[in-house]
Amino acid sequence: MLETGDPAPEIDAPNQHGETVAPDFDAPTVVYFYVEDGTPGCSTQADQFSREAGAYADAGVTVYGVSTDDVDSHREFAEREGIDYDLLADPDGDLCAAFGVPRDHDGRAERTTFVLADGEIQRVYTGVSADGHARDVLMDMLDDGLVSL
Repeated sequence: MLETGDPAPEIDAPNQHGETVAPDFDAPTVVYFYVEDGTPGCSTQADQFSREAGAYADAGVTVYGVSTDDVDSHREFAEREGIDYDLLADPDGDLCAAFGVPRDHDGRAERTTFVLADGEIQRVYTGVSADGHARDVLMDMLDDGLVSL
């Protein structure tokens, strides 16, 4: 798994609209890996990142959710949950591999979050609890001086 100080990987993947997205990790960015579209914990996590979207935008932070679900699953999940940030589809596990995120026996990503800026990994969260995580990440970015409101 990538660690604090490691260079950010160069990635691209389709979002829930089928558009290829290539994040700019020079700018403050959160990439959170979640298990599966529509599960209770993943819905909680996605909803809370959506609720914090204004604060993240005010701080100049882009948020991406990633799971091994496909574009169609992401589209349905985003519509059902009202998610307005990009969910990146990783059905082959390429993004998991780029970040070194472990996958379970069914190939689903373990809940892991990366904070990136200046082209490198700034923070890594493993064993993430979905509830409250979105707010905690933003507060840590503020405390670390990566962003300001």
